[in-house]
Amino acid sequence: MVETTLIYILVSIFIVSAISFIGILFLIKKRLVDKILFYLVSFAVGALLAGAFLHILPEAIEQNGEPHNILIFVLVGMILFYIIEKFMWWHHCHHTPHKECKRGVKTVAYLNLVGDGLHNILDGAVIATTYLASVPIGIIATLAVIAHEVPQEIGDFGILVFGGFSKFRALVWNFVSGLTAFVGGLGVYFLASRFEGVLVYLMALSAGSFIYIAGVDLIPHLHEEKELKKSLIQFGCILGGISIIVVLNLFLHAH
Repeated sequence: MVETTLIYILVSIFIVSAISFIGILFLIKKRLVDKILFYLVSFAVGALLAGAFLHILPEAIEQNGEPHNILIFVLVGMILFYIIEKFMWWHHCHHTPHKECKRGVKTVAYLNLVGDGLHNILDGAVIATTYLASVPIGIIATLAVIAHEVPQEIGDFGILVFGGFSKFRALVWNFVSGLTAFVGGLGVYFLASRFEGVLVYLMALSAGSFIYIAGVDLIPHLHEEKELKKSLIQFGCILGGISIIVVLNLFLHAH
């Protein structure tokens, strides 16, 4: 059973890491990328919030976690991500990376790799933490991570190219950065099993990270859209992100 859980973790992390190759879309058509971002950022908001509030936190409480302490760790998770973003120059640039990420040439590219690598380590930790709780919630968390990784990786690719990398080199280094998720995943897998009672609080940290990403990094971009029709589409995509997480949860628990 332990080995099976590890396989789920490794496969899920590899899938998330492979999303770094999404930058290939830039080689096809930039307008296509813009359309994908428009829908995926909204979808990711719903998926992340639903994953945090409807699945990760209830699961933590069901595993005999003290609600007050769990909420404290949710807050700690949000502050942790703030510190990472503020002091490690982690910059997503989900919407228009070439216009919004002009912080230098080589400097911005290397800073982005460092910040993105740290972020991917935390993603790996989130995936491992939720799989250790249960396979269904691990799958749900992986889907939520994928939902926000797609727009992030598109932005990261744009930053690297802008910073002076060739498109091929940007793809390779973006993938290498993505592989750092295995550090977080394996670290949690081997350490959490040795400390009884730690898992529920790691899950709370994960929920805090989901809430922070959705509320601070993604939702502000949605407010940039002023056209009513597109705003309604955005809202529909948010509901779609919530709905698919709920449906997936029901399906997994039914089987």
